[in-house]
Amino acid sequence: MGTAALLRAAGVGVGDEVVVPAFGNVEVAEAVAAAGALPVFADIDPATYCLEAAAVEGAVTPRTAAVVVVHRFGRLADVGPLHTLGRRHGLLVLEHGESDAPYDEMAQRRERAAFLDTRLKGVRTPEGGVGHTYQQYVVRVPGNGRPDRDAFARALRARGVDCGVPVKTPVHRLPGFRRCVSLPETERAADETLALPVEASLTKREMQRIVSACNALGGLLAPAL
Repeated sequence: MGTAALLRAAGVGVGDEVVVPAFGNVEVAEAVAAAGALPVFADIDPATYCLEAAAVEGAVTPRTAAVVVVHRFGRLADVGPLHTLGRRHGLLVLEHGESDAPYDEMAQRRERAAFLDTRLKGVRTPEGGVGHTYQQYVVRVPGNGRPDRDAFARALRARGVDCGVPVKTPVHRLPGFRRCVSLPETERAADETLALPVEASLTKREMQRIVSACNALGGLLAPAL
């Protein structure tokens, strides 16, 4: 059963608000709207890229009926505090997961992630966490008042490394869902994150090429004089 159907089945609809993340795909906000409710955006934990409990607490109003937690990039959200919050306020808390890869593929992704973790310099590697499946290996390219992440990505592609921006525009800045809301961690993540290849088919030579290309670009990250 989809998110919209689950919300409707729980009696969530017109006049209700549902707290969702803005960092990610628009489908969750669309599902809330399809149920007749209003999506309300809360900020994320910068380590997990998932909803942060204190931010959700700050977004709760008398009209709030539910929270939709999205597990991101293969890293599970810290759902314990969110379920506690839900019980305190009488809210439905739904978890929106990602499709699971076969066990062998997940194991190989973890091996490749560990390889990158110990060799990459100049970027902030992801925090692993229990059960991380590395659906995407998302690093941070810190900004220094200029679009370092985008320049870094272009330079990596020029060196033959296929990389991508995981969230180009947060949902609260998209037409139809535009909100005037302060989401500093969401904005920072959208500006700094970059997904590097970590799929199971990558060879050791290809992994080393990723490391060499990233580490050779360290000068892009130096603060501007």
